[in-house]
Amino acid sequence: MNLRNYLIRVSLILFISFSFTEKSLSVEPDQFIQSIADEASKVLISNISKEQKTEKLKSIALKSVDIKGIGLYSLGSHRKNLSDDEKEKYSELFKKYFLKSFSSRLSSYTDPKINVISMEKLNDKYTIVSSILVATKKTPEVKIDWRVYTKNPSKPLIRDLIIEGLSIARTQKEEFNSVIQSNDGDINSLFTNLTEFINNN
Repeated sequence: MNLRNYLIRVSLILFISFSFTEKSLSVEPDQFIQSIADEASKVLISNISKEQKTEKLKSIALKSVDIKGIGLYSLGSHRKNLSDDEKEKYSELFKKYFLKSFSSRLSSYTDPKINVISMEKLNDKYTIVSSILVATKKTPEVKIDWRVYTKNPSKPLIRDLIIEGLSIARTQKEEFNSVIQSNDGDINSLFTNLTEFINNN
């Protein structure tokens, strides 16, 4: 076998192996969401302290949510005016803010059950996964759509929750903009607001 044919064969083997690996590592968005929901539910019904539940929920968020992407979206056009130091400061503040907000809200649920019912691929980057929060004696059924970033099929990430038609990311963006605008466009007002939330026990 000459060198040229050998290299072609090796290239084909590597290509097939790589393609198979990529396919085997890909995660379907609906399965991803159901898995995350089930994992969070197990934490919430477990017999551990609220503090321990909070830490476990934070760990789930860190691996499944695009916190950086949501943070940039929430800042809107204001991010264009930030210096590198301000961007770094905001990124750290938003991460702490998001994790505290996320975990504290979820920890109030005792036995949430989420069932994924369908998904719709919007494009190569985004898929909408539709689900319901199952009704209980005290709470009604709630429709939840998950906007999943799927550019990397092996690592899907949650970019937004749309609860009964209301986008959480968009609502947060509007709230942040309101804080900044009501303080004459001063980004530090948002930093102060986030810091107060983080430090408030």
